[in-house]
Amino acid sequence: MALAKPKRASGFYLKDNNWYCTTGLPSDLTVEVDGLFFHLHKFPLMSRCGKIANILDKSQDTHEESFKIKLPEFPGGPDTFLVVVKFCYGVRVELSSKNIVAVYCAADYLKMTEEFGEDNLLAKSDTFLHKNILRNWKDCILSLQCSDPVIRRAEKLKVVSKCLNAIAMMACTDPSLFGWPMMMYGSLQSPGGSILWNGINTGARIRSAESDWWFEDISYLSVPLFEKLVRTMKERGMRPENLAGAIMYYSRKYLPGLGRWQGGQGGKSRTFTSFSMTSAAVDQKVLLESIEKLLPEKKGKTFCRFLLGLLRVSMILGVSNKCQESLERRIGMQLDLATLDTLLIPTYSDSDTLYNTDCVERIVEHFLSSGKNVTLFSPSSFDLETSPSSGPLRRVSRLIDNYIAEIASDVNLKPEKLRNLAEALPDSSRSLHDGLYRAVDIYFKV
Repeated sequence: MALAKPKRASGFYLKDNNWYCTTGLPSDLTVEVDGLFFHLHKFPLMSRCGKIANILDKSQDTHEESFKIKLPEFPGGPDTFLVVVKFCYGVRVELSSKNIVAVYCAADYLKMTEEFGEDNLLAKSDTFLHKNILRNWKDCILSLQCSDPVIRRAEKLKVVSKCLNAIAMMACTDPSLFGWPMMMYGSLQSPGGSILWNGINTGARIRSAESDWWFEDISYLSVPLFEKLVRTMKERGMRPENLAGAIMYYSRKYLPGLGRWQGGQGGKSRTFTSFSMTSAAVDQKVLLESIEKLLPEKKGKTFCRFLLGLLRVSMILGVSNKCQESLERRIGMQLDLATLDTLLIPTYSDSDTLYNTDCVERIVEHFLSSGKNVTLFSPSSFDLETSPSSGPLRRVSRLIDNYIAEIASDVNLKPEKLRNLAEALPDSSRSLHDGLYRAVDIYFKV
C-alpha cells in the first residue's frame, strides 16, 4: 500500500495534521490553529506579528527552548494562517479577491502593523483592497461572498462597508462610464461598450446596457449581505424601481414557490463565465422576513403580483405575524392593480374552505383605510399597466365582485363570509350590482 505524499506549499509541507518548514532548522515555536499544528521559528513571526511577539515576550521567564501557542478563532482558519506564515518567512504570497478579506482580518488579528516591520501584511492588504478590489465589480462581489467566515471582524474593520459602497456606486452608475477592464456577461468591456478580446477592441457591441445587468451578480450574496447592499444602494440614491427589481430577482431565485404566481415574470437567466461562484445558502423564512423590510413604498401591477406571491409563500413558510400583516398592508395600498388569479389565495390551514377569505377581507380593509398616497414606479423602467378609465375604488369593487363569484362555488363557504366580503366596500363603490347578483346566484345554485 503506497503512502500518501505530504502536501507541499512553497517552502512548507503538510504531513498528517502538522505543517513543517523545509529550511531544515529545528522548530522552536508551534502554533495551533483549528487542530492543525504549524512547526515554525520564533524570529520570523516575532518580527512581523505583534500579537505573537507579545505572547513570547511574556513567556520569556519560562526559559523553555520551544514554545506552543494556540490561536483560538483565527480569522480564515489554517489556510489563511499559512498565507501569513509564508509572508513572515519572505515567501511570495498571492492575494486575491477570494482571500483578501480573510487575510486582512488575520493581519489585524495578529497586529501585523508597520511597528513590526515596514510594508507589513496589514498595510499590504489595505493597499490591495483599495487598488485591486474596490475598483473592480467582479472582485468586489467575490470578496464579499467569501467574507462570511470572518464577517464580524470584516465589518468592524470597515472592509465590508467599503465593498458595499463600491458596488453600490458602480451599480448606480452608467456601466459605459466604468474604467476598464471590467467583466459583464462573461466578456471584457471597454468604456465605450465594445467587447474586448485579450485587451483588444473587437468593435463588437454588447447587446444591451439594461439597468438590471447587476441583478444576477449580487444574487450570489448571502441574505445579510444582500440586505446591507440594498440599504447602501438606497442611501446612494438608487432608483426605487431598480431596487425593487433586484429584490424581486433575488427572491425568485431563492423562493422557488414564487414562480407559480409570477405569470412568467421571473428573472432573466444569464451565465457569467467570468464568475466562479455558487449560490448562497439561504433560509427561506429568514429571507422572506428580511425582503419584506426592504420593499419600497411604491406601486405597480407587476410589483403587486409579486407581493401577492410573497404573501402566499409567507403563509406556507409560517413567517411572523408582523411580516404577514405588513405584506397585507402593502397589497392593500395597491389593491386596484391586483388581478383575480393572484387574489385567489388558498387556505393553508385546517379550514374546510378552499380560499383564505379572511386574508382578502383584511387586504380590502387596508385599501379603504390607507390614507397614504403611494406613488407609482417610473413608467419608463417598470411595468405598470394601469387603467386610467376608472378610479381605484371602482376597479377594486369589480375585482372583489369577481372574487366572490369565483369562491361562491365552494360548498364549504359560510354565508357570513360571503356577506362580509360583499359589505366590505361602501355602496358608492358600485354603480351597478350585477357582479354581486351573479356571485349570489352561483352560491345559491351550489
